[in-house]
Amino acid sequence: MDLTRLEARLRSFAALRDWEKFHTPKNLVMALGGEVGELTALFQWLTPEQAAVAMNDVELSANILDELADVLIYLVRLADVLGVDLLTAAEAKIERNEVRFPPLSPPGPRPAAPVAPQPAPPLGPSLGSAFGPA
Repeated sequence: MDLTRLEARLRSFAALRDWEKFHTPKNLVMALGGEVGELTALFQWLTPEQAAVAMNDVELSANILDELADVLIYLVRLADVLGVDLLTAAEAKIERNEVRFPPLSPPGPRPAAPVAPQPAPPLGPSLGSAFGPA
């Protein structure tokens, strides 16, 4: 299925249930945010290493797939209601990001950032502060 067919299927699904009146941009954004929250909760307490292999866990992977699908469904429905072509919008955003964030030249890791100089220690005895001696 491509994005156009998914959009049409979701539009039909909503129409057959008389849900268009509920599919306002505000409601769809709120539902999308809720689904992103549910996806986030699946990863919340995983270490980076556990998250990288999350799809190897049968139960967790089934939940991840469901939440990813929910996010996609609400995003596509929102774009349809707003009249936004998601692929065109994504392509335009990538093009803007290519200008904002040019590739590294030459490719590879950047050199380490220079270490900021540390202030010299005070000369002579400390006078302290309102909170006691320094």
